[in-house]
Amino acid sequence: MSGVAILGSTGTIGVNTLDVIARNRDRFHVVALSAFSNVDRLFEQCLEWRPPYAVVADERKAPAFRERIAEAGLPTETLAGEAGLIAIATLDETDQVMAGIVGAAGLQPTLAAARAGKRVLLANKEALVMSGDLFMQAVRENDAELLPIDSEHNAIFQCMPPFRGRPDSLDELGVTRILLTGSGGPFRTIPLSELSKVTPEQACAHPNWVMGRKISVDSATMMNKGLEIIEACWLFNTTLDHIQVVIHPQSVIHSMVAYEDGSVLAQMGNPDMRTPIAHALAWPERIDSGVADLDLFEVANLDFEAPDMTRFPCLRLSMQACRQGGTASAILNAANEVAVEAFLGGRIGYTQIAETIEHCLEHCQSEPVDSLEQVLAADRLAREAARAWIACSRQ
Repeated sequence: MSGVAILGSTGTIGVNTLDVIARNRDRFHVVALSAFSNVDRLFEQCLEWRPPYAVVADERKAPAFRERIAEAGLPTETLAGEAGLIAIATLDETDQVMAGIVGAAGLQPTLAAARAGKRVLLANKEALVMSGDLFMQAVRENDAELLPIDSEHNAIFQCMPPFRGRPDSLDELGVTRILLTGSGGPFRTIPLSELSKVTPEQACAHPNWVMGRKISVDSATMMNKGLEIIEACWLFNTTLDHIQVVIHPQSVIHSMVAYEDGSVLAQMGNPDMRTPIAHALAWPERIDSGVADLDLFEVANLDFEAPDMTRFPCLRLSMQACRQGGTASAILNAANEVAVEAFLGGRIGYTQIAETIEHCLEHCQSEPVDSLEQVLAADRLAREAARAWIACSRQ
């Protein structure tokens, strides 16, 4: 039995992880669950799974939650805050950590899991985007396992020859190119003049995937794909020059890998996050995920096109940060998180997301990364710059 701690159990990734575990109760048991503020759903999950530990990241809500757990007679110890998240990620009884917390908030507990030598199931791409080499160094030095949960990176991993950790180089695997697919989101074809009028509700209506609001907006702007480029560079020890973004509206091919002999291997399946979750939980074996079989006759057509950088400036900015290196990716991520939050709150327009990010990349100096403190400082500086820019734009 493998003990699983789920960071962000009430979100889409967490709920899907529990669904897969429910289908394979003979192989996995839930050690710990966590939520930021959705304590009602977390309580329901504790009633069903009776985990030894639960964490409420919003410390203000932890005392009341602890009382509810006690009144229900559950054998669950309630922890709070970032310290609680780090604790469950490093428990002796935790074998695998599902890193499903969205954004920079997931960095420290995910890094702690790597330093504790756990199998890290990485759905939180921001942790790797922000800390890059520091994170991979922690994986190597502590003999941790890092398995990608993003459908694209999981697909790339499945299309690669077997390797542990990350390859020394793609050349030694005979790989010439990674083809990173993306649907293009809900605004792939609307007139450019209409983008400034896009509402949060429209941006969150992804045509293929069911995701949280922040990730849905990132998909619409293709910032999600930009962050995935940076993540892929770290995961597979490569550079931007060996990654090609491919718009694939059907979301059936989740990514591809090209080899020096001319072969291109693709991983296909229905757009359902339970597939990569099940793959990573059981790797190198296969288990039931609950995902329906892919019906190729129903799919019928597979379309591909190059991304339009005018339509998707966030993709261009991500590539710029990737080439720049250092703390540029932390600045990029922080500015995006602030801008997306402002957009969802109705304080800025859709096209101002990219404008905010570009401003921060221009005015926040990037520098080589030597420590986690340096990464966190760049994150704070970029958030301050983004908030100031947004405040000025509203005057």
